[in-house]
Amino acid sequence: MIVLSGPIGAGKTSLTTLLAEHLNAPAFYESVDDNEILPLFYKDPQKYAFLLQIYFLNKRLAAIKEANANRYSVMDRSLFEDSLLFHLNADLGRSTATEVDTYDSLLQNMLEPVGPADYQKLPDLLIYLHVSFDTMLKRIKKRGRSYEQLDHDASLYDYYRELNERYDTWFAQYDLSPKLEIDGDQLEFVEDPAARDQIFALVDAKINQIFA
Repeated sequence: MIVLSGPIGAGKTSLTTLLAEHLNAPAFYESVDDNEILPLFYKDPQKYAFLLQIYFLNKRLAAIKEANANRYSVMDRSLFEDSLLFHLNADLGRSTATEVDTYDSLLQNMLEPVGPADYQKLPDLLIYLHVSFDTMLKRIKKRGRSYEQLDHDASLYDYYRELNERYDTWFAQYDLSPKLEIDGDQLEFVEDPAARDQIFALVDAKINQIFA
């Protein structure tokens, strides 16, 4: 199971599609366009932050179960980033200490194996798409989801900046599986076939190391 990680607008969904095609593997996507809670969160984050993370946690675990049926699979966000996002919301006053403790405890319990036949929950490889804050903002604007735009809510600027910084710290400390960092500023893989091939070569080499 290969899992993509990175901040909003990093290109996780696009790279998931490309890697799935390259590896002839199924792709699993984060529930966004059909997520009725996400627009509500942007409208009233204090009210909906906890509900949104529980929603994502449930969807993520369902996808991991399904992904376990395949030798290779590609997911467009890791289970562990949800905790990063939720803790950021807590620090911004959008969720309570009790909600954070409940979420962290639930996540930990869900990650614990339940008997010898339990499915694999940790990725074989975590790929981090690192992008600068400027690139992040440009891509958020380009994809055009109204509730994500700074024109819609100017306070999102500070939220996005803090989120981008926390991702670097999170990835540096991540040690639950093999990992690989991709420079999303330098490698414009959506529009540049050469950059795409460079990423494929990096991923193939890492997979060969893992499954050797």
